[in-house]
Amino acid sequence: MPTLIDTAPPAAVPALPSLVGATREELRARMVEMGVAPAKARMRAEQLWRWIYHYGVADFAQMTNVAKELRAELAQHFTLARPQIVEKQVSIDGTRKYLIRLAPGVEAEAVFIPDVGRAGALCVSSQVGCTLNCTFCHTGTQALVRNLTSAEIAAQVMIVRDDLGEWPTSNEDRLLTNIVFMGMGEPLYNLDAVDAAIGVIADGDGLSISRRRTTVSTAGVAPKIPELGERTGAMLAISLHATNDDLRNKLVPLNRKYPLAELFDAIRQYPSLGNAKRVTFEYVMLKGVNDSLAEARALVKLLAGVPAKINLIPFNPWPGTAYECSDWATIEAFAEVLNRAGYASPIRTPRGRDILAACGQLRSESVKVRASARARAATAE
Repeated sequence: MPTLIDTAPPAAVPALPSLVGATREELRARMVEMGVAPAKARMRAEQLWRWIYHYGVADFAQMTNVAKELRAELAQHFTLARPQIVEKQVSIDGTRKYLIRLAPGVEAEAVFIPDVGRAGALCVSSQVGCTLNCTFCHTGTQALVRNLTSAEIAAQVMIVRDDLGEWPTSNEDRLLTNIVFMGMGEPLYNLDAVDAAIGVIADGDGLSISRRRTTVSTAGVAPKIPELGERTGAMLAISLHATNDDLRNKLVPLNRKYPLAELFDAIRQYPSLGNAKRVTFEYVMLKGVNDSLAEARALVKLLAGVPAKINLIPFNPWPGTAYECSDWATIEAFAEVLNRAGYASPIRTPRGRDILAACGQLRSESVKVRASARARAATAE
């Protein structure tokens, strides 16, 4: 059975602004605002950076190389509080899902998946809700609440590092090694914040999860794709799911605005593509919809000339969906067509399905029944 961990009642919103998630420049600006001389503000910001992102401290008193008087003044103006974990669920396969309260009425989900990437991957959200309405995606049934700030995105990593006990930062024996922007929202509709958050996450003097171990997934906001690569240097993933415009228009309505021809023109402009930097195409296997061998052959043709790998994703059901997952034999036959054409096409093992943490299942608590209530109802039955 999955483990369900409820936190205490919602904590009061901190009266002071938190420095957790702040960029280097934001930390410097905060020092100046507090009265630190501009000539010394950068040095102080570097000290804060190291304590916040390398050591993960949650109390200014722990910053032993910062003058005692300055620590007291920092505590008067700021906090190192993280956003609140409202609820944590642990799957039978070790996947952890966190429901995070970022502000009153503003909640997002992040998912840590062990044994993915180098060691483990964190799926972060860039928005609360989504505007794309992809018909197979649970998040798409929730209206957009708002974009997350860069600090709120970076704070998701901090929260999970806290939970995993991974302070101070080390490059050896780490559990969290990869970041994937595949949670709630369309990252390219919040590119400024995503860019700034990646800068915080990738910094070698702090969290130190490199840009090459960071993947940003988009449903196909074509005009922003080359810009994403130029600004972030991250790996690119495309939520594809169909090989022709008619079907993709139904599955991914954004395709009506940016059809496949325009999308692939943008993909080919992504900087530094090659065998060492391939585009990942995500393809959810929907029974009787997009899983025929003809579709597999069409996919091979569509990807011609693009350094690519294809993640075949067995559809993860969610309450109220009209779709079913393709049969396993069908998925294997589909993969074989891709493999014979020279494309790596792993079949992604479903993770966290029992806690609705798998691909396409995320949806914030503000618009769904509390998992704890579901568990109590199941027990009663």
